[in-house]
Formats: sequence, structure tokens, C-alpha cells
Amino acid sequence: MMRMLACDGEGVRMEVYLPLSVALAGQGLRAGQTVIGYYALDLTEANKGKPLEPVRVTMSADKKTVTVDQYTRGLPPTQIPVGGGTVDFDQRFAKRAECGPFQSQDPNFGN
Repeated sequence: MMRMLACDGEGVRMEVYLPLSVALAGQGLRAGQTVIGYYALDLTEANKGKPLEPVRVTMSADKKTVTVDQYTRGLPPTQIPVGGGTVDFDQRFAKRAECGPFQSQDPNFGN
């Protein structure tokens, strides 16, 4: 797995990981492609740890947005601009999160 997206909210950090076979493929996630990846919700500041959960990650046909579907939680899918932006993952912990660009594998992004 490789981290493909990092987002920072107030006291919380979200990360999305994709399989290496997708992350290292020639063009990465292709237009219209959906893969199963993992979503990490880091609530360390709230003493709640960093659980991983499976998510469906889809690249839009125009390659301008990535949709993260937290299907195991029944939350509405989150659309994230490929170039980064402000998004809401869930209404309890991850509102107004600032996300960096998708496929930014820099381990220090956001730090």
C-alpha cells in the first residue's frame, strides 16, 4: 500500500492508501477506475488511535476529482479535487479538512 492522499483537519488527519499495483502503474489511478484502498482517520490527539478501514476510491472520468466511499460506515462519498482542496469526510471528526494533491507520495506532505 502507498499513501496517495493526506488531509488535515482540526486535531485530526486523514490518509488514503492504494495498492502498490495501482499507485505505481504508469498513470496511477485511471479515469473511471475504482479500486479498494484504505482510509486512516488519525485521532491521536483525541487518544483514539489510527484505525484503517477499507474504502472504494474512484477517479472521475475527467480526472478532476477522486471519490472516497467509506462504504463500511454508510457515509456519503467524499469528492476531493485531484489538485487538493477543502472537503468534509464525516460530520463528527473530519469537517473542513485541507487535502493536498492526490498521488502526492511525499511522506512529509502536510507536516
